[in-house]
Formats: sequence, C-alpha cells, structure tokens
Amino acid sequence: NGGLCRRSRRPYGRVRMKEQAIDLPCLICSATGNVNMIAHVDEIPYFGEHTQVTILCHDCGWRQTDFIPAEGKKAGGWSLRIDDEEKLRARVVRSSSCTVSIPELDLEVKPGTSSTGYVSNVEGVLHRFKEIIAMVERDLSNQFLEVESDQRDELMEQMATLQNMTLTLAELGGPGAEPITLLLLDPHGHSMILHPDAEERDLTDDELESLPVGPDPAVFSTDDAESSA
Repeated sequence: NGGLCRRSRRPYGRVRMKEQAIDLPCLICSATGNVNMIAHVDEIPYFGEHTQVTILCHDCGWRQTDFIPAEGKKAGGWSLRIDDEEKLRARVVRSSSCTVSIPELDLEVKPGTSSTGYVSNVEGVLHRFKEIIAMVERDLSNQFLEVESDQRDELMEQMATLQNMTLTLAELGGPGAEPITLLLLDPHGHSMILHPDAEERDLTDDELESLPVGPDPAVFSTDDAESSA
C-alpha cells in the first residue's frame, strides 16, 4: 500500500512530506500566496505516533510548529521533580498550547499568539528559561542606568533574584543542588514528559477555564497533513 498507513502497518521511523502551498494569509504580515506547510509523521516512544506540522511564510519569515497526535489526547498536566543529573536528559514534548512552569522559582511561560511547539529534553527547556531570565536581567540593567537613585535599590533586588534563579538552574543535577519541579499544563493534551518518574494528572476545572491555548492553529488535522504527502 502506498502513502501513509496506520501505525500498525507503517514501519517505525519518520515520513517527511513535501512543502505544500496552503490557501491562508500569514498571521503576521497578512501576505497571501507564499504561505506553505511542511509536515512529517514520526513516532516518539511512549508518546506514540504524531504529525509535526510547520507553517511558514516566505515573505516575512514567520513560522509556527505544532504536534498533532494520531490518537486523541485529553487535557492534562505533567510534572517531573528534577533532583539528579539523569533527569535532565528526559525527553519533553511541548505543544503550542502548553504552559511550562517551575513553581519553586515562580517561573512560567504561557503560550502566546506566536507560540510554537518543540521536542527537546529537560535541559533544553531549562536553557530556554535561562535565556528569558538573561533577557529580563539585561532590560533591568539598562533601566538601572536611567532611573533616579532612589529607584535603584528595587532594581538591584530584582536583579539579585534573577541571578539566584540562574544559579539554581545552573547547579541542577550537581551535588547539593536544590531540586525543582518542571510542570507542563496543556488544555489540548499534546504535551508530555517522557520519564518513568514523570507524573500525569487531569487538569482542574479552574485550570481548564484559565489556561491560555496558544495561537489559533493554522489548522490541520492529521488527515489534512497526510493528504499533502
């Protein structure tokens, strides 16, 4: 049988599809006629078969990536306590609808209008947090040079807090490091932490009501993506 088949009939591995023009305006620059889709079907152990869909605009360079599981998923949360170096290598699937947080450090990244999905590991996710902290710290440093002296004490306290966060993240997995918890909350259920110690739970009613769901999908079901192969 040619083309894509059901998981039980298609050999393990990745099936890449050609870049395909789609009849949608770019969500950023509103250009039409130069927005394409790239998709591939892959299998991640314990997560199952999924289609990774990337929408890109050749006019402005915008792109959005997301994951569509072959089987329906329910809204859910995943958490993993990071208390040794081995857990830094745990695989993470984060969709564009997922809120990622580290409660102990009061850090949280919510999906916005340009949110995109990715597959990484815990260390890669923490690196993203460190980049955000560094960016905020640079902004505070610039403000420090411009504000009156009576406002500098507050900025110094904020910068010290950010430096402590960076230090905590840098020491993770080492001897005497302070453990943290990586938490994923996904109303669409397309995210997961792949580790034996990771805990899954249902989202509460309050979470379902308050959690953002990220960008409007440039929309596609698995069947849509498969039909472009």
